[in-house]
Amino acid sequence: MDFGDILNQWDAAQKKVPQKKSYPQKSHKKANAPTKEEKEALRQGYTFEQQMQKDNQQRINPIELWLNRYGTVDKDKIADEAAERALLHNLEYLRSLKPQAILDLHGLTRDEAWARVNLFVGDCKRRGLRKIMIIHGKGNHSHGSDPVLGPMVKQFIEQDARLGTSGHPDRNNGGSGATWVLLK
Repeated sequence: MDFGDILNQWDAAQKKVPQKKSYPQKSHKKANAPTKEEKEALRQGYTFEQQMQKDNQQRINPIELWLNRYGTVDKDKIADEAAERALLHNLEYLRSLKPQAILDLHGLTRDEAWARVNLFVGDCKRRGLRKIMIIHGKGNHSHGSDPVLGPMVKQFIEQDARLGTSGHPDRNNGGSGATWVLLK
């Protein structure tokens, strides 16, 4: 049996099957049937029209009507938010700001620290933080002659586009063993 024979049998079978006609669906609700609210009003002893008249006779304060329609604007709140946004763009303010998150890399290898810093920066960026602190130590316990983590953090900051200005805090907050970074 070839494909042409199969098509001919299919056509013959389709001609024998009666075609179903689709009719548009009709609503069985009467045209002027009362709504649910109208039925409830009739049960309580008054018509829906009487309730509408009663509602229309109520006086509403025009100021309350206007406030309900258009709402209010809190200009003080808008001004405070604008001032806060301006502060976040002020570099001196951001430098004096306390770090919003701190990461300590003590005891990690260079590769482990790189991965940890990458995850930390991604998380801080997603949370919308502006200033972070990375504690890397001064390298006193490094096995070689040169510190490992401090230069690695500096290289990471230079290569990562999510990070901006950086620096070291004062001596009381870690000095050269820590680096603060502003996120872009």
